[in-house]
Amino acid sequence: MRIDMTSEPGDPRRPNEDYASAALPSSGEGGALVVLDGVTPPQGDVGCLHGVPWYTSRLGGALLELSTARRDLTLAECLESAISRTAAAHCATCDLSHKRTPQSTVVAARWDEERVEHLVLSDSSLLLERPDGTVEALLDPRLGQLPTPVTGLREKVRALPEGSPERDAAREEYVRAVEALRNSPGGDGFYTAAADPAAASLAVTGSAPRAEVTALLALTDGAARWSEVFGLGDWARLLRFVRAEGTGALVRQVREAERNDPLGAAHPRGKAHDDASAVLAVFP
Repeated sequence: MRIDMTSEPGDPRRPNEDYASAALPSSGEGGALVVLDGVTPPQGDVGCLHGVPWYTSRLGGALLELSTARRDLTLAECLESAISRTAAAHCATCDLSHKRTPQSTVVAARWDEERVEHLVLSDSSLLLERPDGTVEALLDPRLGQLPTPVTGLREKVRALPEGSPERDAAREEYVRAVEALRNSPGGDGFYTAAADPAAASLAVTGSAPRAEVTALLALTDGAARWSEVFGLGDWARLLRFVRAEGTGALVRQVREAERNDPLGAAHPRGKAHDDASAVLAVFP
C-alpha cells in the first residue's frame, strides 16, 4: 500500500507541535496511522517542564505502538493507555492538574484485511474514501458547537487588526472562555487528550468493512485550512488533490494561501500560519 505524509511547523523559528506517523508492521496484519495537533498554550505558566512538542511526541509514539502491537485493544483503549503512559512519564515533575497542561487533538486509524477502525478527538479530521469515489469526513463536531457567547468572542478577535493591542486583549478573553469549556463536565464543552485517560472514552469512534475503504487522509486543522478556511474545494476534492499531488503539495498550497492573506482579512483565522500535518494511506 502507499503511505504519504508531511508535517511542517507554521513558523520555522518555533518547534512543530504536530505529530504524524504511520506503521505497516512486518506481520502483514494491516497498519495504523496517528496524527496529533498539540494545543498551543498562551504565554505564562502551564504547569509542565517539558512543553507541547515533548507531549505530542510521547503520546503519539505510545498510541502508534499500542495501535499496532495490541490488536486486542480498541483504539479508545489504546488512547487511554497512551495517555496514562505519557502522564506517568512526567507526573513526578509537572502539575498535570493545571488547565494548560500539554494536550492535543487525536486522529487514529487502524486496518487489517477485514475492518478499518477510526478514532477522532477534537478538531483534527479523518477523510475516508469509498470505492465509488465518495468521501466521508469523520469528525468530532463539539469544538464547532461552542455556545454563542464564545463564538461571538472569536468573531470579535477576527474583526480586529492583527497585532493591535485591542486584538491581543480580545484574544485573551476568548482563550479564557474556551479554556473554561475544554475537558470540563457539561454539555457545552469539548475534549482533548491531556492527562486524564478518561478523555479517550469521549472520542468519536467507529469502523467500516475494509472492502468499503480505498483511502484515508488524516489532517490537522492547519492542513485542513485548504478546505475549511481558504475554500479551495470540498473534502472530496481535497482528498483527490492529495491522491494526485501528494501531502507536500497540500501544505505548499496552504502556505501560499496564508502568504496571500497575511492579516487574515479575506480568510479570518486564529493564526496567520499554523502547523500543518497530513497522512495519506491508499489501499491496494
